[in-house]
Parts: sequence; structure tokens; C-alpha cells
Amino acid sequence: MPPRKSDGPEPGQAPYFVRSNGRRREVPSADRTARSHPNTNKTSRSHPNTAGAARSAGAASWTPPRLTGRGGVLLIVVFSFAGTMLAHLTATPAAPGLAFTLACLITAAVVRPSDLLSLSVSPPIAYFVAVVAAESLLALGNEGFARVLILGLASRLAEVAPWLFLGTALVLVISVFRGLPGNLRNLGDELNGRK
Repeated sequence: MPPRKSDGPEPGQAPYFVRSNGRRREVPSADRTARSHPNTNKTSRSHPNTAGAARSAGAASWTPPRLTGRGGVLLIVVFSFAGTMLAHLTATPAAPGLAFTLACLITAAVVRPSDLLSLSVSPPIAYFVAVVAAESLLALGNEGFARVLILGLASRLAEVAPWLFLGTALVLVISVFRGLPGNLRNLGDELNGRK
């Protein structure tokens, strides 16, 4: 008959009613290994195999860089501007909408979770800034600059309206799954003085 395990916690573990259920502060693996092996740098210099193992451990813990909220808005402006100029040069009216929607997908997936709130309200404004810049550039040299600019803006916004709604909706949906409700709660707490 195998030995019976006692009902108490394992050595070094707190009882189940005291454990934090995963809410403890995690120490990055590089810091843990540096603390547990203070002479790692010395051994990695003397043993090339150890240095390779340390490099592969560092590569495994690498995370992709995240965009800031401003970087995401700038990306939307640049893509929308390029799409508008491409639509003018190639006479493809869907180019600005496709570029805007693609930029919205990329930024919603790559921007830092803490900046999701500012990103979620920015796509229409970013698109408008890009279209004003592109149409201003295209209207330069015409006699009726203001008239050409206003007509260009009106026609461009009318062509791209469905894409504008689609891109903004995609940003909102992806942001909800990436933590936007938590950002809204934090904002409410800050405004009510609870933080």
C-alpha cells in the first residue's frame, strides 16, 4: 500500500485559504536567475556553452514591442494619408478605406493595453486629419483652393464612410477583448477620487 499523503499543505506552501490564487507579484525569470546565481556572468565568460544557454533563455522571454497610443494614432494617419494619395493616383476609391481599416486592425492589436482608451476614440479624428492633409496637398495650385478642398473632402468622406464605421468598430471590439473595460473602470475611479 503506498504511503498516504497528509491533508496539510506541502512544505513551503501556504494553506489553500491563505494563497493568493495567482495574484502574487511575479519576478521576471532573468531577475530570479540573477538572484539565485549571482556568479552567472563570471561563468558565462569562462564557458561558452553557458553563454549560449543564457542567450536562449533571454530569447524565450522576449516579448514584442508595443505601440503607444500616440504611435497608434500616427500609424492610422500615415496609412490613411497614403491610401488617399494612392486613390488619387490610381483612381481606386476603395484604397483609403482599405488602408484605414488595415491600420485600425494593426493598431488595435499592437498598442499597449494601458493606451486602449485613447486609441478607441481616435480613429475618426485621425482619418479626418489625414484626409485634410492629403486633400490640401492635392488642391495646391488650383485657382479656387478652398472650393477644391471642400469638394474633395466631401467626396472623400462620403466614399469612405462605411470603411470609417468598420475600422472604428474593429478597434472597439478588439480593444474590449484586450482590456478596454478595465481602462474605463480605472478612469471612473480616478474621476471619482477613489484612486
